[in-house]
Amino acid sequence: MSGYKNCVRFAVLGPVRAWRGEQELDLGSPQQRAVLATLLLRRGRAVALAELLDAVWGEEQPTAAVSVLRTYVSRLRKVLEPGPEAAETRPMVVSVGDGYLIRLPEGGLDLAVFEQRVTEARKLRAAGELSAAAELLRAALDEWQGAALGGLPGPLAESEGSRLNEERLTTLETWLDIEVERGRHGEVIAELSSLTGKYPLREQLCRLLMLALYRSGRQAEALAAYRSTRSTLVAELGIEPGAPLRDLHDRILAADTTLDPRTPDGPAPPVSPASPAVLPAARPAQLPADLPTFVGRSAELDKVRALLPEQGGAPATVVISAIGGMAGIGKTTLAVHWAHEIADRFPDGQLYVNLRGFDPTGSLVTPDEAIRAFLGALGVPPMRIPAGLDAQTALYRSMLARRRMLVLLDNARDTEQVRPLLPGSPGCLVIVTGRNQLTGLVAAEGAHPLTLDQLTPAEAHDLLTRRLGTARLAAEPQAADEIITRCARLPLALAIVAAHAVAHPGFPLSAIAEELSDSHGSLDAFAGGDDITTDVRAVFSWSYKAVSAPATRLFRLLGMHSGPDISAPAAAALAGLPLREARGLLVELTRAHLLTEYFPGRYTLHDLLRVYATERVRAEETPQERKRAVERLLAWYLHTADAAYPHITPQRRRISLEPPPARCRPLEFRTHDQALDWCETERANLVSAVHQAAGSGLPGIAWRLPAVLWGFFYLRSHTHDWVDTARTGLAAARADDDRRGEAQGLADLAAALRCSGRLDEAIDHISQAMVAYRELGDTEGRRSAVSNLGDAYLQSGRLDKAVEYIRRGLANERATGSVWGEGISLCNLGDVYQQLGRLDEAVGCLEQALDLLRANGNRWVEGVALDILGTTQRRRHRYDDAVEYYHQALRTHRDIGNRWGEGHTLGNLGDAQLAAGEPEAARDSWRQALAIFVEFDHQDAEKIRERLDRPEDGPPDSDVQGATAGRGA
Repeated sequence: MSGYKNCVRFAVLGPVRAWRGEQELDLGSPQQRAVLATLLLRRGRAVALAELLDAVWGEEQPTAAVSVLRTYVSRLRKVLEPGPEAAETRPMVVSVGDGYLIRLPEGGLDLAVFEQRVTEARKLRAAGELSAAAELLRAALDEWQGAALGGLPGPLAESEGSRLNEERLTTLETWLDIEVERGRHGEVIAELSSLTGKYPLREQLCRLLMLALYRSGRQAEALAAYRSTRSTLVAELGIEPGAPLRDLHDRILAADTTLDPRTPDGPAPPVSPASPAVLPAARPAQLPADLPTFVGRSAELDKVRALLPEQGGAPATVVISAIGGMAGIGKTTLAVHWAHEIADRFPDGQLYVNLRGFDPTGSLVTPDEAIRAFLGALGVPPMRIPAGLDAQTALYRSMLARRRMLVLLDNARDTEQVRPLLPGSPGCLVIVTGRNQLTGLVAAEGAHPLTLDQLTPAEAHDLLTRRLGTARLAAEPQAADEIITRCARLPLALAIVAAHAVAHPGFPLSAIAEELSDSHGSLDAFAGGDDITTDVRAVFSWSYKAVSAPATRLFRLLGMHSGPDISAPAAAALAGLPLREARGLLVELTRAHLLTEYFPGRYTLHDLLRVYATERVRAEETPQERKRAVERLLAWYLHTADAAYPHITPQRRRISLEPPPARCRPLEFRTHDQALDWCETERANLVSAVHQAAGSGLPGIAWRLPAVLWGFFYLRSHTHDWVDTARTGLAAARADDDRRGEAQGLADLAAALRCSGRLDEAIDHISQAMVAYRELGDTEGRRSAVSNLGDAYLQSGRLDKAVEYIRRGLANERATGSVWGEGISLCNLGDVYQQLGRLDEAVGCLEQALDLLRANGNRWVEGVALDILGTTQRRRHRYDDAVEYYHQALRTHRDIGNRWGEGHTLGNLGDAQLAAGEPEAARDSWRQALAIFVEFDHQDAEKIRERLDRPEDGPPDSDVQGATAGRGA
């Protein structure tokens, strides 16, 4: 590790240490060093936050574990921060997703140097260059400064330290073997004597000591060494020495001449074929048959193929691939297919065991049962298999030492079931499948995780084609697509339906698709007949029963959620649990692959798992509890949206709400951006919540939720969702004979229709709202409706009516002292004057409006007023002033997230730039406007396309219309 004066060097082969040049760095507490060690052992690959937490604390994580861990990373960054003189050669901890990775300089980790030298030494030994191989191995061993990861706490240090120390010991045995082989037996006797005393169960060390002693003329001592080791094995493990050691003992007794010493680096004496040093080992071939109709998974196969060397040789270390996913997703099928594909690269055989982690019998295969089966397959007689798990594991790993084996551990429950079955020496591949996320295996053993998702539509089609034939699918392509959709692209479900179709070749696929459709809402169509392992409901049930009772309750309640995904706080409200407890249960469900965390903190159910959850909640929860859960959830969406409401539409009239139910804890927001981002993230769930409320006997939520989302829908131009939810809320209020809800629903639907360009409908609904507000005696609601009617007339081009109602609205605002409303009315009046060609009056109104809007912090309408001022100046042919106003409007729109306003102003800016003789700048502005309108599927996109197609035909001044500043309900 010398020669790195300007970069950071790391050591894990001993205590975890680091140096910059000759100066050792202070790496902080043991836990902080454990974080660094985890990053170092991943060699430049990202380590997820969950893996780091497991590596440092395991299951017993402190309350603020995430915060503490991020503090450790921050401190490590400061310690390892590169100096200006070596900015390109020093490592740095960088964030990747929710985790981190460390970039290492070439030769900057002692473990990497050790492994490289060991690999080179193997090649040299294979080429017969024993002296050079021994020298390289000695140099590799010199990298060690004590026990690997010495002094570190946590599961990673325990497991990885054990693995690395085993590698060192194996390498030391290899070096000693070469030294004895090349005739330097006398020089290694002392070290071998010390090692056999320290590791009395390692038969290879005893064999080397016996051979070194015998070749040094110390036959009696060689035989005594054998007796000592045999006595220890019998006393501690109840077994006799293995065949190689017993054979050497017999040959020493017989003074076998093939054991005679050689001169250093001279030719080795011949070995008698009649008395081999090592007996041939059994070559198991236990893989299940590959599926003849295997299709797809090309991306996943590419990922696992990349784990092995391209040259086709054995891996330099034990490679572990952990294949996970929900029940029925095809984990075993993929694992078996890949194992058959690469079996010839592991000439010493393949081991397979079904660990029955999720099995109808519930009989889990214990690690000692699996190891005993493996040892039997490897040729170990039953009487030589020790009783304890530790001794069995040691014997198993000894049997796999220096062998190239493929081990397939199928259907694992957890990491502890798998860990004893992992080989301890290089050259082996372990494939693990399981429904639980084996995060401990990833964090502590360096496993490479691969989570399977549902098949792509093309892969699902290929699967049916393989099972049913091309002609049958080609004859009914729509029915085939319907089957794929109903099966939710789950391989098991597709296989069951395909088997049903094969068994009834005369059935048209359309009839099978109709049968699936008729059973939608249950899993009856996916029963597997007499084989419970091919029954989707049964297979799901094994995962369901494997998690805790609180987790199963949360899972089935998730079947009551109608949206596409759910956040942790929403799930907590649904279940009536504290957020921290709900998060723990969500993690448990995710690790069991009953739930998918597709984005940090956001979860989704596979379609068929959602059906299963719905079945379970109907069977196991009372109607009262189901109703309470839905009410808690929908109230949570309503009250959280209401908390966002004043940030998005400040000073607008609040909607009266009932207090939230018990155990429903809505979110709070500190900023406008926070509130707007939450609404955008939850938009699909909020729309779904309105419909679910209307259908669940909760009309008050159904009409109030669109009301509190008014500003969000407007700012982000989600006009389709706005019209949809407002219409649903209005219908629910009318069905409940709620006149106040009806008035609010009429006003909300009118606003949505107005922004959708459906102005005649909007005017009709505002007129109905005015009548409802008059009956209710709601003067503020009626005033707002008057202003909105003026705005609707303005947009429809009926300017005489617009002036009448906007002036009435302005008088009402001034009479009640509403400076906020006065600013909005002046803005709209300025727009009417601009369109009437009364440009000086327009400027006067708009400048007054700006003063009031800015004084009251109404950034929303300020942006609209600036846009209309720009249009007014453009009509006065003051293009520079127009462009400046448009730029000010853009800045304001962007500050508050008014995407529709931004697109509208960009279109107007392009018109001004074209009029000013800047056609390229105009096209750029229009292109930006078009991108926004296309993003939101806004009707104005077509107008912008026309301008881009015929820029010379820009809109005439008489057609110019400002952005709306509608008062709202």
